Amino acid sequence: MKDLATIVLFAALVACAPLVTSSGVALNFIMMALYACLLAQAWNILGGFGGQFSFGHALFFGTGAYAQAIAQLHGINPWLALPLALTASAGVGLFVGALSFRYGLKGSYFALVTLAFAEVFRVVAVSVPFTGAGVGLMVPLRESAANMQFASRAGYLWLVLALVTIALLLSAWLRHSRFGAYLQAVRDNEDAARAVGVNPFRIKLAAIGLSGALMGAGGAFYVQVFQYIDPGIAYGPGTSVEALVAAIVGGMGTLWGPVLGALALHLLADVTRNMFGQLPGINMVIYGVVLVAIVMFLPRGIAGIGVPLRWRRGAARKDRDG
Repeated sequence: MKDLATIVLFAALVACAPLVTSSGVALNFIMMALYACLLAQAWNILGGFGGQFSFGHALFFGTGAYAQAIAQLHGINPWLALPLALTASAGVGLFVGALSFRYGLKGSYFALVTLAFAEVFRVVAVSVPFTGAGVGLMVPLRESAANMQFASRAGYLWLVLALVTIALLLSAWLRHSRFGAYLQAVRDNEDAARAVGVNPFRIKLAAIGLSGALMGAGGAFYVQVFQYIDPGIAYGPGTSVEALVAAIVGGMGTLWGPVLGALALHLLADVTRNMFGQLPGINMVIYGVVLVAIVMFLPRGIAGIGVPLRWRRGAARKDRDG
């Protein structure tokens, strides 16, 4: 109930942002931060809760983006295309997971397999006509809420907020459900989990399906905002890096870590770009240095800053009471 209350409070506060300010810059910042949060939450389900590091989550992002765009170009309403995009991304996740987990791939091997699949899909997208080949696809502009194309950033903000809220509820469920306990048991010790009756293959397969569906939602949202997608955007490494770095910096396997990581990195990128934009490359150097510092000095991520202190207080209280 505590997690549910904080999620509802978070969603309510962010939803009020367009009512407080009409600044396009502010609303665009919040919208893109939430978009980054959605990608991080998607990666966190598989990489954080499941312990299966993926370097190719763009594979699911691109599949969802293309499914959303192609469906609209064939006359399907975007609201109906969205579940199709999620299903397509989840299906690709199940396919990759079945091949990888069936043969016991994990760790760096699984990470490289996902990266390889993303590159294969990029090459295929460049070659086949229904993806627009190297030119990409452009979604027709039909501005209306019924067509999931809003006149202002407020509409897109509320849309991505709804997706992020669903992702947060799913993460909260993973923290407290039996399936989530099985998933974290597989992450911590797969052999021990198998010994007590957990089927690691099925658990990891379900996790990659859920993670792929959320990542596909991010791809579908991207298409609706920018109304364009090409193979480089869809399956390029940038999207995969954005998802995993935000989750790692914020705190893997936590509820609010991906939110904090996405917000911190997005804010850092905007500040360095605005301050040092006149000096090409300097903003990226500063951005990289800060990332390295966070990884070195905050191994638990931003969400884990207070964990050692709370642990020490709890241990001291236990000793005192004992």
